[in-house]
Amino acid sequence: MNKDAKIYVAGHKGLVGSAILKNLQARGYANFVVRTHDELDLTNQQAVFDFFKKEKPVYVFLAAAKVGGIAANNAYRGQFIYENLQIQCNVIHASYLNDVKKLLFLGSTSIYPGKAPQPMPESCLLSSPLEYTGEPYAIAKIAGMRMCESYNIQYGTNYIAVMPTNLYGPNDNFDLERSHVLPALLRKVYLAKSLMRGEWEEIYDDLNKLPIEGVTGNDRQDVIEVKLGKYGILKDSVEIWGSGRPMREFLWSEDMADASVFVMENIDFEDLKLTSGKEIRNTHINIGTGREVSIVELARIIAQAVGYVGKFKFNTEKPDGTMQKMTNVSKLHHLGWHNKVELEQGVEKLYRWYLKN
Repeated sequence: MNKDAKIYVAGHKGLVGSAILKNLQARGYANFVVRTHDELDLTNQQAVFDFFKKEKPVYVFLAAAKVGGIAANNAYRGQFIYENLQIQCNVIHASYLNDVKKLLFLGSTSIYPGKAPQPMPESCLLSSPLEYTGEPYAIAKIAGMRMCESYNIQYGTNYIAVMPTNLYGPNDNFDLERSHVLPALLRKVYLAKSLMRGEWEEIYDDLNKLPIEGVTGNDRQDVIEVKLGKYGILKDSVEIWGSGRPMREFLWSEDMADASVFVMENIDFEDLKLTSGKEIRNTHINIGTGREVSIVELARIIAQAVGYVGKFKFNTEKPDGTMQKMTNVSKLHHLGWHNKVELEQGVEKLYRWYLKN
């Protein structure tokens, strides 16, 4: 990558996009073009095409997406498939029309079948049915990845697709209605600890910064307790969806950003071609740690970081989702990149960031 060339980071305010921008700046890149959602709606095709025609970025990091945890994926199925398809199609095609030299598309390991072999290799894509709750999002991400691959084959572009495992880190989403399991659980544990200790000023401050269904720190204590209770946050316990048995892999977002920039600087589509006859398939790259923990163990790690001594209750009437989702990262390691931040260290870093921000 040319240090002086213009770089567009789509989704620069989000979990991954903000980490990518920070990583690029630390490496000496300085010519950026960014837009917030209010400034540029990526689901609006004409707006996206006008933006690319005017700005002419040379490199594109497509980190913008409609994302959420298992509850959000299941509740907003239409939005998840529509908005993600729109964003991807608009940005990828506009990149092609405006001669973008290289693009990185960020997908998700939810693209893999619900009963994929463990750890999941890139080659298991579309080998059996997807897990139901995340299917609309997964289908959209598969389409984006295949779109990059297909444009490379037909048009000679250089678009790389990476599939990160579950991410967490600075600028994460802590909205209990829509967030992923790790940030949601961290916030729930923090609020439960504050309830247990009667630290109402901390609770007021938390809710004023991020209300829960309209309830803020200005509401009465009984109103707040009812709302927290709805999300399983009690004085003596925290409720967690499912059995606690599912295994999950987690990657620190700044590690993901480092992997993304590494790929853009060092890997081309030609390096990823795996041919079988005339077929070119599964040129995407898994990004992960190759380490998994159960949700029960995750809860314990978070409790230790936060200083929470209460109980965890598992609501088995709620879905578990896929029971195991660990990535096979042998391709990534072969290309020369390994993660640096382990889960225990990352959770402590995230908790400190949460308290500060």
